[in-house]
Amino acid sequence: MRPQNNPLADLLDLDAPEASQDVLWTAGTPQNVSVRDGHIGIDLEFFAQVLYEEGIKQDKNIISKRHTLWVSAYGDEIIRLTINFSSNELPSIDNNVMLDINNKVERLPLSVNEDPQGWKIIDSTGKKRMEINTHSPAIKHWSDLIPAPPETLNATIYPDGSTPILLEPYDIFKPEQHESFPFAYIERNQRPHRAAFAFHACANEKIVGTGERFAPMNLSGRTLVLENADALGVNNRRCYKNVPFYISSRLYGLLILTSAHTRLSLADISTRVNQAMVEDGVVDLFVIGGKNIERILNNYRLLTGFPHEVPMWSYGVWMGRMTYFTADETRQVAERLRKESFPCDVIHIDTGWFDKDWICNWEFSPRTFPDPQSYLEEMRSNGFRVTLWQLPSVSEETELYAPAMEKKFIASNNNTVSNFSNFGDRGRAATIDFTNPRAIEWYQGLLEKLLRMGVAAIKTDFGETIDLQATYEGMDAKLLHNLYTLLYQKAAFEITEKVTGKGLIWARSGWVGNQRYPVHWGGDAACTWDGMAGSLRGGLHLGLSGYAFWGHDIGGFHGLPDFMNNWPTAELYMRWTQFGVFSSHFRYHGTSPREPYEYPAIADFVRQWLNLRYALIPYLVEQGKQVTNTGLPMLQALIFHHEDDPMCWYIDDQYYFGNAFLVAPIMNDDGIRDLYLPAGKWVDFWTGEKLNGSRWLKKHRMPLERMPVYVRFGAQVPVYPHSVQCTDEMDLSRAKSIIFDDHYEGLKNSILGTVVGL
Repeated sequence: MRPQNNPLADLLDLDAPEASQDVLWTAGTPQNVSVRDGHIGIDLEFFAQVLYEEGIKQDKNIISKRHTLWVSAYGDEIIRLTINFSSNELPSIDNNVMLDINNKVERLPLSVNEDPQGWKIIDSTGKKRMEINTHSPAIKHWSDLIPAPPETLNATIYPDGSTPILLEPYDIFKPEQHESFPFAYIERNQRPHRAAFAFHACANEKIVGTGERFAPMNLSGRTLVLENADALGVNNRRCYKNVPFYISSRLYGLLILTSAHTRLSLADISTRVNQAMVEDGVVDLFVIGGKNIERILNNYRLLTGFPHEVPMWSYGVWMGRMTYFTADETRQVAERLRKESFPCDVIHIDTGWFDKDWICNWEFSPRTFPDPQSYLEEMRSNGFRVTLWQLPSVSEETELYAPAMEKKFIASNNNTVSNFSNFGDRGRAATIDFTNPRAIEWYQGLLEKLLRMGVAAIKTDFGETIDLQATYEGMDAKLLHNLYTLLYQKAAFEITEKVTGKGLIWARSGWVGNQRYPVHWGGDAACTWDGMAGSLRGGLHLGLSGYAFWGHDIGGFHGLPDFMNNWPTAELYMRWTQFGVFSSHFRYHGTSPREPYEYPAIADFVRQWLNLRYALIPYLVEQGKQVTNTGLPMLQALIFHHEDDPMCWYIDDQYYFGNAFLVAPIMNDDGIRDLYLPAGKWVDFWTGEKLNGSRWLKKHRMPLERMPVYVRFGAQVPVYPHSVQCTDEMDLSRAKSIIFDDHYEGLKNSILGTVVGL
């Protein structure tokens, strides 16, 4: 559709041909308030609107309808607002797979006090949580040329008792010209079809989060489509991991609890509001306070779940490409890595372990991996764990297809291709139906056989798209689409945890709740500087969306312009390696070789950086435990620590790595960049120089073997001061600490000087 700069079209789709008979209903003045089991029910009058050239006007021929806005308090910092336009009953959140409500969260009973201005909702502690103004705005009458404003809802939420969040009541020019509505819904065929809401946005308000956005840090001024897709890179509007959750610089968060297609306009279609359209007949919002970003995210995780801890070996180096094709090929890679002293813990086999490349049947090829159990034992004895690629579709070319179709473990519309790709010819396949408990059990059985054989973890690739024409047992396809990734990864993670004792996956797609099942990676970045920059942006926004553990394809995934045959340059490979060392998880992967010995001009530098990575594993373990029970990710945008610094709301090429390190990757051939030192005292990781913050370092030049890294003055960082080739050789009781104070004189003069060599 051609954009019309009209919210009725651009947000609500009322210009679409299929919407010709749709009816828009908008909220009017509250009519009644009641208390039910500690929930507050506010009866709202909704009026049918007629669309015409000038905008909208009330259709006097259609009787108004009443719908109940339910208000609930979850603890003393979260308010839930819910309207079900199909029923006036409060929608249940029991058994909602997106939620994993922590037992620390108690629902506080609410009550209502009436005063001349309206209703004040308070919780059982006496704290104000919402105000509803039932009076018309004060006017000084002068003219009747323009009609009076329409009825509307004028309400302010106080999620934490003090932070005011206004449902925008008057986003209008004239009564018939609306830019947004506090609440509205659209009826199609006399049934609620989609709904909208709007919160007031301040003129200087900044917004972050919403999932893996490959966009600048401040998202205000953008309209986003929250619908998972194969992003086909990291430099476009699409993304693999959409999360209908944002954080405002006014220090509140908003979770839109839905799996439906959602369009989110952040001070864009109207600069007065942050508004959204949800393709569902329910609006379910959690307005989250907390006074600072970490606590807002902690509260978000209290609702949707905390990330599980990851095993120590996963912090080591993962080595892969698309793809190794034989057991002997991986043996040769492993042997050479050890021979040339490149530390590594994981060999990842992508699409090539089946009898036919890409045709996933969850079986090792008897030709190329003739004795998989012995092979896995051999690799493990040499300090390597093996991880395997797969996807959530069953190809018609496998023996699994017919019985799985018969038992409805896979969903079919009889003639479609579903979530099946081989970068070439497409074959018939069908999506596993994770809404079917029997299908989950069947799928987990396929993985369990591999895990008991000795496979360390499964790469749960794809999951962003499903066959929208197919029939699924437990849910309509349109509502399943975004949620599918959660059901998929949950199934894989839980069977891994059951068999190995600690869950772990390597996943690309995501939605609300997927952060519970680490690890996620940033997708198919190009082997370019903008691919590296897009990856970092995606990781920072994902960390502001509840996720804690995240990695990326070091060196980039695909060549440009030749997809398979343009390798990353030595400079890009080196700089991306440095970025990877200071990321939660570290995996080389691409359409061309990524083994460091394939880049001889820089191989010695790479070896030193891999030594640094292993030296930092005690710190990673320490920080990993922290991020699983707080609101922090491992890769932290500067605003986690400097939310009162306006500059930090715009910086998307620097980050905190854990709580101690400030990292500024270089993403150009020149080795020069500007970097910002936030408030505080900083120690140069390489030289020990002490610097005061709140200033820019302009045209900062670094040789190829180094990247700008600073440490908070006074930080105590645990490190491993012994050379190792894999985590099997590590005994964390032998870790030591470096204190970054006036006595620190640079890396070479520290206990890591000999081990790292940089």
